Amino acid sequence: MEFKTFVFYFLSTILVYASLRVVTLRNPVHAALHLILAFFSASGVWVLLQAEFLAIALVLVYVGAVMVLFLFVVMMLDINLDRLREGFWSYLPMGAIVALLMVAEMSLVLWGNYFNLFESNVPQTDANFSNVQAIARLLFTEYVYPFELASVILLVAIVAAAALTLRGKRMSKSVSPSQQVFVKAKDRVRVLQMPAEKRE
Repeated sequence: MEFKTFVFYFLSTILVYASLRVVTLRNPVHAALHLILAFFSASGVWVLLQAEFLAIALVLVYVGAVMVLFLFVVMMLDINLDRLREGFWSYLPMGAIVALLMVAEMSLVLWGNYFNLFESNVPQTDANFSNVQAIARLLFTEYVYPFELASVILLVAIVAAAALTLRGKRMSKSVSPSQQVFVKAKDRVRVLQMPAEKRE
C-alpha cells in the first residue's frame, strides 16, 4: 500500500468516526468539537485531491469562523436536551432511508471509478500547476459578476444584522468635562459610621 493511500484511508476513517459522533453524542458541545474534527479531516482529503484552495477555505471559513461562532452560541445558550430528543425516533426511519441512499450513491461512484466505468475528463496537470491560481483566474474573469453579486449580498446581510441589533435608542456613555470639574466630594462619597463589634 502506498503512503498516499494509507493517509487517505486514515483521514477517511477519522472523518467517518467524527461524523457519526456528531449525530450520536448527547452533549452539543462535544458534537460541535467532533464536527470541527470532521472538517479538519475533510480538508486533509481535499489536499490529497490537489484542491488546496478548498482545503484552506474549509479550515478558515468553517472551522475558523462558523464552527467557533456555533460553539460559543451552544455554550452560552441553555439548551433543553430532553426536548430536542423528543422527536428523534419519529424522524429515524426517514433519516435511515436518506442515509442508505447516500451510501448507495457514493458506493456507485467509488466502484464505478475503480472499475473504470465512467469516462474521466480530468486533465493531467504538471507539478507547476497551481489550483489556487486557476480558481482565481476563473473568479476574476469568467465569473466576476456572480462573485461581485455574492459579495454585495453578504454586505447587505452584514448591514441588516447590524441594523437589527442596534434597534432602539441607546444612551451615550460620554461624560461632560464641565460636570466633572464642579463635582464635590460630598455628592460622590458617603462616609458610613458603624459600631465596632466585640469578639468574645
